[in-house]
Amino acid sequence: MHADDPLLQILACPIDKGPLTLLEEGALYNPRLRRRYPIVDGIPQLLPTSGEPVPQEEPAVADE
Repeated sequence: MHADDPLLQILACPIDKGPLTLLEEGALYNPRLRRRYPIVDGIPQLLPTSGEPVPQEEPAVADE
């Protein structure tokens, strides 16, 4: 998945239904909830249970 992928325009967080940001390490990130969702073999894992919290001290840098 790339930053200009049109799929990113329709993907949403499974918890708050807000937009997600593509991270450099190949994950989707919700900055409002500070949760990261993995992308496995090109498929976003967007189940509420597949997200992992991002610690406050760990910076989440978006791929722009």
